[in-house]
Amino acid sequence: MFFAGLDADSYDRQYSDWYLFKRLGDYFGEQKRRIAVITLMGLFAALAQAGIPILIAIGVDNLDRTTDVPIVWLIVGALAITVVLQYFANWVRRRLMGRLVGDTIAEMRKDAMRAAVERDMAFYDRNKSGKVISRITSDTEEFGQVLTLGSDILAQMVQTIVLLVVLFTQDVVMTLVLLGFIPVILLAVAVLRKFARNATRQGARAMGMVNDNIQESVSGISVAKNFRQEGFIYDEFVKINEQSYQINLRRGFVLALVFPILNALAGFGIASVVYFGAVTVVSGSISAALWFLYIQSVDRFWFPFIQLSAFINQFQQALSALERVLALIDAENVLQQQDNQHVNGMKGEILLEKIIFEYEKDQPVLDNFNLHIKPGESVAFVGHTGAGKSTIAKMISRFYEFKAGSLLIDGVDIRQLDLESYRNRLGIVPQTPFLFSGTILENIRYGKPDATEEEIAEIANSIGEGEWLETIPDGLHGDVGERGSRLSMGQRQLVALLRVLVQKPAIFILDEATASVDPFTEMQIQEALDMILAQSTSILIAHRLSTVRSADRIIVLENGRIIEEGNHDQLMEMDGHYADLYNTYFRHQSLSYIENARTLFEEDAAR
Repeated sequence: MFFAGLDADSYDRQYSDWYLFKRLGDYFGEQKRRIAVITLMGLFAALAQAGIPILIAIGVDNLDRTTDVPIVWLIVGALAITVVLQYFANWVRRRLMGRLVGDTIAEMRKDAMRAAVERDMAFYDRNKSGKVISRITSDTEEFGQVLTLGSDILAQMVQTIVLLVVLFTQDVVMTLVLLGFIPVILLAVAVLRKFARNATRQGARAMGMVNDNIQESVSGISVAKNFRQEGFIYDEFVKINEQSYQINLRRGFVLALVFPILNALAGFGIASVVYFGAVTVVSGSISAALWFLYIQSVDRFWFPFIQLSAFINQFQQALSALERVLALIDAENVLQQQDNQHVNGMKGEILLEKIIFEYEKDQPVLDNFNLHIKPGESVAFVGHTGAGKSTIAKMISRFYEFKAGSLLIDGVDIRQLDLESYRNRLGIVPQTPFLFSGTILENIRYGKPDATEEEIAEIANSIGEGEWLETIPDGLHGDVGERGSRLSMGQRQLVALLRVLVQKPAIFILDEATASVDPFTEMQIQEALDMILAQSTSILIAHRLSTVRSADRIIVLENGRIIEEGNHDQLMEMDGHYADLYNTYFRHQSLSYIENARTLFEEDAAR
């Protein structure tokens, strides 16, 4: 009723509290010595805190005994020493607890980040990256803050237990009166806990949506400005932010009920202690000092229960945050490797046999698809959008799992290979080249971290005799900006190709960008591409005529089927689907077409 409209992510799980504590114990396992000191200091502080009302009660009991005035001063001194020792023990405990929490959260973030990096591409197709970021940052931070609070309340609970033991030794009936309302409070806590967990879980999801919207908006700000849609992305943010506000407002309504309800219940308990205590004092069953001890103990006894319950929102918030982080860590990849055979040398032979692949159940993109690519062969895929070109490339990259059939690399099932060593032999250039903030040198070295600057400079200068670098300030040491924003699209493509060229992959996969570049840059891109094709088995999703013609074999796809294959001249002679594609998309890029167009233009101008 309160939290409709916020769906769980596909990998979300619901863990029991016991399991969450067990997993948390795994993180604490390596810090046993620190935990032992924290426990010892907490126990010492609790004993000191519990001793304060006892010492005061003894002092009150001795006030009417004039001969025992020195005892009162001794009690005052003991009280002062107890307070100092309690402060010191709490200081040590909190300092060590801060380090314990910091180390735990740091380790948890490492695990969450490792899990995020290891998730396959199918995971990110279904789940937004902004929500993943929220789990790694916001949820771990939230959990860490509550851990510290939890240690304080546990220390207070120890103090309560100590006081309870002392009170039972003094008067059983009064102590039972004090305990009479505990079942009522525990019942209220159990009821409120369920609502609080749901409230905090939905609040975290709402915050994840806000983070995701901010990330997407900032990442696409250039597109928004190009289309003058700044107002639109702002309105979208306001809409999602308002939803988050409403969700958290309702969460606040649920959590705000905790403190008043528990305080009201505690009020009945306090009134009972005061009333029955007064009756027993009048009847002479207990002394006024003992009654005073019970009155003083009421706050110390009830406060940890009230605080534990009143701050149930923080605890449930922490458990919800831990639950979200663990769900990311425990998420399973769609890809399931059957073995981890290490890949050293690779010829680059690729064989797809009777492959069935589908993104959505019972909607196959490839159905009994067969293809053989020889070692060192370059194959260009052409076809309309949705024909299956990128799907084939992504399967060979082992980004997606196929439903049936076999995919063999050098005769070995791809599911038997160690993915890290296999992908070390792949060179992939996506349609939109992604560059990291830093220099051109650092981005090229990303493909081979141990490459020397001299090695990279030699390869970079081999393209167009290095003229493309001369247009960039500081050359290889020039800053590319965020995502390569300081470079043209053609320069980004060159850097992405050089990144692969320095890697010297056995299999090269190019999803060629559709953006137009000037003829000079296109010539340099083709030069870099030819160098890669000469040393790799290549799969080209081609959008340029020069790239198509450079391939050994052109495969024409339609609805996940191969309908034509051959080289450019052979396919043009067939006058089939490829010829239509050529005349529609590629013909205008040919030199003869450009020359004819220029001739026609000159003739029209002359007339």
